[in-house]
Amino acid sequence: MRKLAIALAATVLAFAAHAQDIKERTIKFGHLNNPDHPTSLGVRKFAEIVAAKSGGKIKVQEFASSQLGNELQQQSALQGGVQEMLVASTTSLNGIVKEFGMLDFPFLFANAKQADAMVDGPLGKALAAKLPEKGVIILGFFDLGFRNVTNSKRPITKGSDLEGLKLRVIPNPVFLETFKTFKANPLPMPFAELYGALESKAVDGQENPFAVIASSKFYEVQKYVSGTNHVYATNPVQISKKFWDGLSAAEQKILQEAAIEAQNWQRVVSRDVSSKALGELKAKGMIYNDLAPAELAQMRAAVRPVYDKFSAAYDPALVNLFKTELERVSKL
Repeated sequence: MRKLAIALAATVLAFAAHAQDIKERTIKFGHLNNPDHPTSLGVRKFAEIVAAKSGGKIKVQEFASSQLGNELQQQSALQGGVQEMLVASTTSLNGIVKEFGMLDFPFLFANAKQADAMVDGPLGKALAAKLPEKGVIILGFFDLGFRNVTNSKRPITKGSDLEGLKLRVIPNPVFLETFKTFKANPLPMPFAELYGALESKAVDGQENPFAVIASSKFYEVQKYVSGTNHVYATNPVQISKKFWDGLSAAEQKILQEAAIEAQNWQRVVSRDVSSKALGELKAKGMIYNDLAPAELAQMRAAVRPVYDKFSAAYDPALVNLFKTELERVSKL
């Protein structure tokens, strides 16, 4: 009985100590997408899990639709500790650790399983390990999906159909070089400015996953959507290192576990939403076309110099790891 009493007392003390390690906090969590997008759903799931694990002490406040600024502005705020969390594409991370550009190389993956294996595996971990010294920590990777081209001029059935089109792309050198390969006119632009640019015809088109196209109502200002699937976009779940370092071990554990749980849930939801989003785009009047496998193969071959150009400027050890991992995941 005495041993049982001691064990129970130790358990109570442990719970009490754990509770004391969790303080009342509010986390500002920003992203670029609308509140009905799977990114937003993932943030809300994360908030729900954090609230449950912290006994309601840690609150996560979502700021959707670029409320906290465009991607680069939010990235800077995160590094400075002004903003606690951000989920966004790898674009802004390329400016901090250029090797993140490898995740934006075109035509890497045939399916989402391959993409998950890449970011969850040794390459994703090696890239993430370079960020803490830059003020950022990655807790997981949400799904954004395969990117597809829309425009107001014509269907894209082959690489040469992109020639001359003014296409908004994310401010990313890999994307710029990719579309220049096909003689398009790629224009880097913050996402928050995109709808207005499409509406005013300042640009002819853009490229994004189906769920983003639907959620952002680009069907109102675009006629054609083409299944190019040219890049798989992952959205790293990021936290400010300055904020992270001020957390207790118990709080860090809660946030890390919640991020992985939310990531795994969000990926399933995002892919389900994406499959339905294409049907919605068609129902809203957009004209859809697939690309023949032979045409995609030609496009893949045409952009091979993009890999070589950027890889030459990257850390050779990471490039070798990338090649090894790409070979591994291509079998999945």
